[in-house]
Amino acid sequence: MSRFFRAGESDSDETDSDFSEDISQSESEDHSDSDSDDSSDDDDMPKKGRLFGGPLEDSDSDDDTVRVVRSAKDKRFEEIEQAVTLMANGQKINDWVSVQNEFDRANKALQKSAGIIAQTGVPKFYITAVADLEKAIQTALDKEKSASKKMNASNAKALNSMKQKVKKNNRLYEKEIQEYEKDPENYDVEEEVVEVKPKAKKTKKVVESESEDEDEDEAVDDGFTPVGAGGKTVEYTQDNLFKKLREVADARGKKNTNREEQVRILEKLLLIASSPYQKIRVLLSLISAQFDFATGISGYMSIPLWKSADKYLNALLTILEAHQDYAVMENVPEEDESDKDRAPEKGRTLFIQGSLVAFVDRLDDEFTKSLQNIDPHTTDYVDRLKDEVGLYTVIVRSNAYFTRLQMVDAVSRTTMRRLEHLYFKPDVVIMAVEAATAGLLPASVAKPSQDSSSLIHDLCVYLYKNASSLLRTRAMLCHIYHHALHNRFFVARDMLLMSHLQETIHQADITTQILHNRTMVQLGLCAFREGRIKEAQACLQDISGTGRVKELLAQGLSLQRYGAATPEQEKLERQRQLPFHMHINLELLECAYLTCSMLLEIPNLASAGANPENRKRVISKPFRRMLDYNSRQVFTGPPENTRDHIMGAAKALASGEWQKSIELINAIKIWELMPENEKIKEMLGRKIQEEGLRTYLFTNASYYSSVGLEQLAKMFDLPLASVISIVSKMVWNEELSASIDQVSNVVVLHHVEPSKVQSLALAFADKAAGFVEGNEKLLELKTPQQGERPKKGPGGAKDQASGKQQQQRTMGPRGGRGGRNQFNNGLGNSVRGGRK
Repeated sequence: MSRFFRAGESDSDETDSDFSEDISQSESEDHSDSDSDDSSDDDDMPKKGRLFGGPLEDSDSDDDTVRVVRSAKDKRFEEIEQAVTLMANGQKINDWVSVQNEFDRANKALQKSAGIIAQTGVPKFYITAVADLEKAIQTALDKEKSASKKMNASNAKALNSMKQKVKKNNRLYEKEIQEYEKDPENYDVEEEVVEVKPKAKKTKKVVESESEDEDEDEAVDDGFTPVGAGGKTVEYTQDNLFKKLREVADARGKKNTNREEQVRILEKLLLIASSPYQKIRVLLSLISAQFDFATGISGYMSIPLWKSADKYLNALLTILEAHQDYAVMENVPEEDESDKDRAPEKGRTLFIQGSLVAFVDRLDDEFTKSLQNIDPHTTDYVDRLKDEVGLYTVIVRSNAYFTRLQMVDAVSRTTMRRLEHLYFKPDVVIMAVEAATAGLLPASVAKPSQDSSSLIHDLCVYLYKNASSLLRTRAMLCHIYHHALHNRFFVARDMLLMSHLQETIHQADITTQILHNRTMVQLGLCAFREGRIKEAQACLQDISGTGRVKELLAQGLSLQRYGAATPEQEKLERQRQLPFHMHINLELLECAYLTCSMLLEIPNLASAGANPENRKRVISKPFRRMLDYNSRQVFTGPPENTRDHIMGAAKALASGEWQKSIELINAIKIWELMPENEKIKEMLGRKIQEEGLRTYLFTNASYYSSVGLEQLAKMFDLPLASVISIVSKMVWNEELSASIDQVSNVVVLHHVEPSKVQSLALAFADKAAGFVEGNEKLLELKTPQQGERPKKGPGGAKDQASGKQQQQRTMGPRGGRGGRNQFNNGLGNSVRGGRK
């Protein structure tokens, strides 16, 4: 009976000895049957497999074959030998593409065998192959130069690539290649490997031993070679310093590379390095290896690792400052003899390939990322923010180094980094940072400045003259922001208008557009602090009127309706978020915007009653919506937040209760966050009195034939000169049909009743405007939006109309006025001409 069925019939309590007897008996029966049975019987026999712990056998005819146990060394070296053989075949037929592929394959297999090679050495057949390959490449290149018919482009490209690869690879095996060249015939003589043929009964043990060898091989191949029993210890000396550096550089970026081990190796090499050239080379590799830990777009360096990178970058700058005949630059050709220590010739500078400005940029970016991922309301954020002084010191130090080498692009980039750390801070903080930096650096590197405005001015002027277009734009925006922050409104406004940035800012990248939005907001707040309500409302309208203040200022994400933003877009927006200490207070921004809108909209609403053309003139749609919603409330309780205070003040101002309006506005606690808040409250009280006077005249002009100026001054607690100025301006702007009698000191109000024809014309204008509006709405329902298909069904028209309104809300008006507006303007002008 076959072992397949015998194993199925065995009981669970059967002993191992009985099971082994059954196996031996079945093997003898199978062996005797195999001699007498025909081949047809063999086809009918089921194949035996390992079942219930039994040995794995393919068929009955395989019992005579003997398994050969191969060590991990043989398995690894066999793969290298196959690649070497195919590489030799490719050389014979002059196929350098296949030679290149097999060469890479052999080196990859050699890297996997690092643990075995550390004990046994590099295989001699590999040394022979790479030594002969270098000679074959040189011969092929000589033939190619003298040949009349050139090889194809891919083959020639592979040949030139192999020249560099083999030359770089053979530096690792210079001693072995020299031994081979001394005696090529007797070099590749190795001991014969005796293969052990175990008995069939030992099959189970052989399988286990083979799997154990594989496990050991995998453990050895993981990362660098561990030091164990019988292993060779890895020594780090000045002789093999550059060799270890190259090994670390080759392993960088590869899969399963142990980055922590690489950093430890480089730190050991840094202790061994003695000459400035060695230290610079090791530090360049060490800083790059530490930056490799922060993988991915959203990943960021841990704080200890960031501080370590900052320390090594300072050490590198110290060496370069002490030895000015060494210079690290990007556009430097790669050294042919990078394995040897180099020293500069007398009177010349030794250039080393590297990019310090990239290190500075990465260090600054990682600092920003860490601030984005730390809760700003904890002490960890404050502790992390203290490291900004050290980062700023590195930026200033590297800027001085690049200035000495006249690297204009690097100086511009570091100057921009320095400016971005200063432009949003008040004078006291800027001077404190500059003083701390001057204390950490020598006087030749950091020169302490006496005035923050002059420092910002000097940095921006340098960028205006030497930087690229993008950096000049950002420098201009930072300069305007700084002026606005320090209440220099006219200077900031003139710079913005002369730069014409508002015309081309939509072509810039998103981060620059965010900086432009921040500058406009700060300019609006500056105008508000200066008491220029109309200018402040105009600056804040584009940002605060959209309802997307957080996104436009990169200070958070608001709730998106119906999944308007994809996860990728949200991820990118989160990466663009500014650190918390750079935020502009959104509640203060909203309070200033609504207050400006109140002071402009309430008189505008009052004038609409006297002038029908002003009914559709809207200054602030968000304020109008809030006011309408608040007016529809049945019961209005005491104000609880900023909006409630402003809505209550607006209602009081509209009804002429300016004292109550001032009380409600002054009760807002957010004004305490502004500098000199008492002056701001006084300014707002005076503005409310003035706008209250204008609102009163608009509302009650039809009830009076004349009003005394002194009575108005007493009613609104204003100086007589201010009242005369306000009334005169209203008369000049044709907002009020009146004249001032200076003798009796009164305002004479003129009431002009429209004629019958004018009344009919006004009624006709209203009806015509209604027809035009209805036609436009019908056209909007039937015309699909750009990029959308017209929807069918009862809900399609409604969705399209809402989509059009949403587009107008978010994108704003584009182009000139047309359609109904042109018609109304023309008709209104004709009516006014008739009235005159």
